[in-house]
Amino acid sequence: MKFNNLTEQIKKIREENEFNEINLKYLRNQLMKMNQELNDPSNLSIQQESQLFINEISVISLEKPKFKKWIQNAITVAAGNGQGQNLNQLNRPGGIYIDKNKNIFIADSFNHRIIGWKCDAKEGQIIAGGNGEGDRMNQLNCPIDVIFDQQNHSIIIADYVNRRVIQWLNQKQQILIDNIDCWGLAIDKHRFLYISDLVKNEVRRWKMGEYYNEGIIVAGGNGQGNQFNQFNYPSFIFVDEEQSVYVSDRGNNRVMKWRKDEKEGTTVAGGNGQGRNRNQLSSPAGLVVDDLGHIYVADYWNHRIMRWCEGKEEGEIIVGGNGKGNQSNQLYGPMGLSFDDERNLYVADYFNRRIESMKSYPIIENVTLSNSNITNEIYPLIKSVRSDWTSSNTRLITFTEGLTNIILGIFDNRTPDDDSNALVVKIYGIQTELFINR
Repeated sequence: MKFNNLTEQIKKIREENEFNEINLKYLRNQLMKMNQELNDPSNLSIQQESQLFINEISVISLEKPKFKKWIQNAITVAAGNGQGQNLNQLNRPGGIYIDKNKNIFIADSFNHRIIGWKCDAKEGQIIAGGNGEGDRMNQLNCPIDVIFDQQNHSIIIADYVNRRVIQWLNQKQQILIDNIDCWGLAIDKHRFLYISDLVKNEVRRWKMGEYYNEGIIVAGGNGQGNQFNQFNYPSFIFVDEEQSVYVSDRGNNRVMKWRKDEKEGTTVAGGNGQGRNRNQLSSPAGLVVDDLGHIYVADYWNHRIMRWCEGKEEGEIIVGGNGKGNQSNQLYGPMGLSFDDERNLYVADYFNRRIESMKSYPIIENVTLSNSNITNEIYPLIKSVRSDWTSSNTRLITFTEGLTNIILGIFDNRTPDDDSNALVVKIYGIQTELFINR
């Protein structure tokens, strides 16, 4: 409507041949104002004319949301073809790393190799190891975690049974740190390497390239125990922008956060004994923290992924929690955990020997509607629509349009081809999703 009004004003000024500096300044300001509005995902146009039986609609854009949800039925993006050593198979995958191209680096633990799996590929390729179980430089023995060094494009591996952290660069190997019962790995933005030690119950830090010393203890190091300055088998780790270290404390069924230079940590997830309640964890494994401080943890023996908001006493189940199994809505011992740059979730499904991906959909704004409708004049503008009923009463719609208006019609059980009882939401120039609750 605003575009139409502005267009009419321009036409009128042209007809009257009255363009001047004041007119141009006014038109420029109007265009800038509309551009700001269109860049705001909360700006949408809902035309309301008759009956509609949709109760709530969530409008979603590619702008960063405060919260996200994930489709519960996962897609297998790597392996899932049973146990084996073929390139389309895995054997108990551990840690995973996703690069900006959605390539997956997988610690294929019981195959003693690191597999690189390109996006949409049917099989992977061996990046490191794959020469049998052993301790030679070209061998690995139960690698449990892997990270990718963006600066020199090498991979760093926690070679668990060999008790060493080893770097592979263009098929050349270098032992960075040995005689360490390594498990979790992380690199921070200041290029420090962090390693958890299962036996010493600590996390140490080294400056990248300076491995001649013993490193610095940044968490734990006070013996095995359940006090706030202790761990009981620390496994996967995560380091945030402020160099706080998050640790999956497996034996204590909790996640601990150690701020930089602190002498003890705080419990940020679990810590209420082993169990399946929402305030409990059972052998937490893979760990990711987002930029809002939300903690995502692979709850290994509960076969689910939990999200904990810091300061909350309970977490929420975001994926799994439907018992152990190999169905698309089930996990069996989730181990590694990672996000891609679109916040889609990837899980190393340990006993199912596969990598699962759950598509995210960010919720930005809820608009409650009733007695709404729209005419059918906009349907020809729709380029692509995918409609999946995610449960008995919800529907996820994905649609994409170019720089023109993005418009979608939703009905109860019908499709946008039906002109009656439709709702249309208009958003300009962005890829968008709607999550509808009837």
